[in-house]
Amino acid sequence: MDSDLGAKVKKLRISKGLTQEDVAKALDVTPGYISNVENGRNLMTLRMLAYYAELTGVSLDYLAGSVDKTYENTALDNEIMALVQKMDADDKEKLISTLRIWAK
Repeated sequence: MDSDLGAKVKKLRISKGLTQEDVAKALDVTPGYISNVENGRNLMTLRMLAYYAELTGVSLDYLAGSVDKTYENTALDNEIMALVQKMDADDKEKLISTLRIWAK
């Protein structure tokens, strides 16, 4: 999640003309909880973020931030490594030969 979630939540609330009390009532939490989120002392649960997104008319990924693009590459790398580790030496040689062809 974005490290500036609290600031984003506060800015969005203010831009929609909502008070902390309005948001707290809509989300069935206390105004203190909203204050703590806005000041970075609490994080919203995924469920709470979804309700807040609906309340303010934004997407959940706008609030939560986007997924780090390197994560997908890392996950793919990990899957490849796991599969290669299961191969015997002959299959690894075949794979290397194939990869050399594709890499050209």
